[in-house]
Amino acid sequence: MNSARKEQVIGLCRELVRQKSYSGDEGTVVEHLKRFFTEHGFDDVTVDGYGNCIGHIKGSKPGPKILFDGHMDTVPVTDESAWRYPPFGAEIHEGRIHGRGTSDMKGALAAMCCAVADFAADTKKNFAGDLYVSGVVHEECFEGVASRSVSRLVRPDYVVIGEASQLNVKIGQRGRAEIKLEVFGKAAHSANPEKGINAVYQAAKIIREIQKLPPPHHEVLGDGILELTDIKSSPYPGASVVPEYCAVTYDRRLLTGETPESVLKPIQALLVQMKDEDPQLNAKVSYARGEEMCHTGKKITGERFFPGWLYDRKEPFVQDVLKQLWSMGFTPEISRYNFCTNGSHYAGEAGIKTIGLGPSAESLAHTRDEFISIDQLVKAAECYYGVIKAWIKQPILA
Repeated sequence: MNSARKEQVIGLCRELVRQKSYSGDEGTVVEHLKRFFTEHGFDDVTVDGYGNCIGHIKGSKPGPKILFDGHMDTVPVTDESAWRYPPFGAEIHEGRIHGRGTSDMKGALAAMCCAVADFAADTKKNFAGDLYVSGVVHEECFEGVASRSVSRLVRPDYVVIGEASQLNVKIGQRGRAEIKLEVFGKAAHSANPEKGINAVYQAAKIIREIQKLPPPHHEVLGDGILELTDIKSSPYPGASVVPEYCAVTYDRRLLTGETPESVLKPIQALLVQMKDEDPQLNAKVSYARGEEMCHTGKKITGERFFPGWLYDRKEPFVQDVLKQLWSMGFTPEISRYNFCTNGSHYAGEAGIKTIGLGPSAESLAHTRDEFISIDQLVKAAECYYGVIKAWIKQPILA
């Protein structure tokens, strides 16, 4: 990578970081991506109903479709004054670009754009296949939901998720589900509680029993953790009223092979057993549903069930990438993500061959004083270029 190309990826990263793009407000990032795609010879640019921005370069011959996936949205900054450097300034200090989204994940998105553009320029588009870069909306809210639209439009053969991996190759992740336990009681004056059924007390009984359920285990992904994250009662505030309703939220980490039905089954069986023992107990369990507004004005909705996925490290498409990166002087390790990504759709739902590969450290995501090393950013662009060479399987013909 020459100095001009290094400056290009650094400049694009800074340009994207300067755009405040919380979930549902990614429109200015879309405009910057559209301009980059147009100026760098992409054959077409699509913005779908959700506001995902997809750039496409078509090779001269039929071949595999490779999709580079990077989300445009970031988590909010709660207190800008608490940051060492302005979170939307994209300032450079000591070899790092500082700001919200640098690691999660506008740095990777910039590297993807530049790698695809550089490969097309070097080959004069004389290669077998199609290259796509997608800037995806609402990943922070709905991992993989907006990507379903991208998947329908592109129909990729291979996907690269650009979430931070310190340039290691990720071949899986646990998924995530948000489970909602609802308990129904009977309201009464708190001076006469015996005339009501306290939904919170009933919920507490269920919570204790759920804690006793053994989590499923996977030898690579670990435990299918089920953790209580939220509890609310109604009416609220409940002055002098026995609560008639209680909602409990659980975060469930999903393993490969688990389905919406199989995950809820042990909790449903537990509720049946407890109802047999206490006829007054009235409860149900389901998945939470989310609804958010996109920057296009369209609503995005989905059940909060995002599957896990895992590939064997010996898979040829994984080994092809490793061999190519090794030949370029990189030394990636194979591992898995600890958090959920858009891979929940591509690999977990659609069964598309997927890897994760991105610059920076997972631990910097969502943190104050987020940054990305310029060295990692530049190397990420080189790695993405290498992935294209690994999967296109054709010599560059300039």
